[in-house]
Amino acid sequence: MKEISTSSGLGGILNAFRDITKESERITFIGTPGFCTPFAELLAFPIRKDNKELAYIANLDFDGAKKIVHTSHGMQLAEETDATADTAVILGGLAMPKISVDVHALQSMIDRILSGNGDKLLIGVCFMNIFEQAKWYDVIDFDYVIDTHTNSSVLKK
Repeated sequence: MKEISTSSGLGGILNAFRDITKESERITFIGTPGFCTPFAELLAFPIRKDNKELAYIANLDFDGAKKIVHTSHGMQLAEETDATADTAVILGGLAMPKISVDVHALQSMIDRILSGNGDKLLIGVCFMNIFEQAKWYDVIDFDYVIDTHTNSSVLKK
C-alpha cells in the first residue's frame, strides 16, 4: 500500500472517510461486537446527511446485519437489513489475535456483500498497522486503508 495523505486527530480520520466514500450509496461495516461497533457509528456520523444506506455486521454474521441510523443520540444500530452494498468497510478489531476471524472466510463474506454491484469499494480502518501485522494484505485487496496511530496521556492533579 502507498501512503497518499496524512492527517492528525479524530477529524483527520472522519474527513478521510467522508472523502473516500463520497460516491458510495450503500456502505456495510464489518467489525467485532462492542469494540468496533462504536467506531462504525463514529465513521457514519459525518455522512449522516448524505442519504446513504448504512449497515453493520458483527463478526461474520451476514444475515444479522443491522441498519445504522441517525437518532437524537447519534448514530445507532437499528433493525435488521440487507448487507449487500457497493462499499465494504473492514474494521481492524477483526484482525486482532484474540478475535481469530478467519481472513479467508472474511474475504468470502466481502465478495457476498459486494456481489451484484458495479463500482465496488473496499476500505480498511485500523489502528497501529494491525492489517499488516496480521498479514491480511496478502489475502484482502483493499482499495484504501485508514491506519491510525494513537498517543495517550493520563494526567493527574
